[in-house]
Amino acid sequence: MTTPVCTSASNGMTRPSPYPSFASYVRARQPVLLRTARSLTANPSDAEDLLQTALTKTYVAWERIEDHRALDGYVRRALLNTRTSQWRKRKVDEFVCDELPEPDSVVCAEDPAERQALHDAMWRAIMKLPARQRAMVVLRYYEDLSEVQTAEVLGVSVGTVKSAVSRALGKLREDPELVLAR
Repeated sequence: MTTPVCTSASNGMTRPSPYPSFASYVRARQPVLLRTARSLTANPSDAEDLLQTALTKTYVAWERIEDHRALDGYVRRALLNTRTSQWRKRKVDEFVCDELPEPDSVVCAEDPAERQALHDAMWRAIMKLPARQRAMVVLRYYEDLSEVQTAEVLGVSVGTVKSAVSRALGKLREDPELVLAR
């Protein structure tokens, strides 16, 4: 059986909220929600705009949302619906011209295709690491945890984290796919 999210669809029962206000919810969950928004867009600025739009929609419905434990799902759905609407509304203007415009002679260092290829190569290299080293690298560099926090999460000493991450980075430096990226 599903739990109703909006009071208009429920029987009027109220539940205690883990977030006393909308502002406290946004402060607590913004980093996670921003990562979700970034996965939906190619540009970090667009992700921030997308999240702001979804949070605005959530704020408007805040009083109607009965089960505040489902807020993340509500915001994720707002993110997805907003992104889908933006994609559908996107209009590409085409102009006929006599000559094709030539790109600048300076090659852009931030080519999205190359950045994605490097990202994919990095994940393939990380997946080759032993599970323990892989977990430590992901916690340290992708989740941005400190060595102490990583040690606490994995239940090991800080020295173990330092040595395992050092060995993992050495293996990543030697990975043939990543050597080509340097």
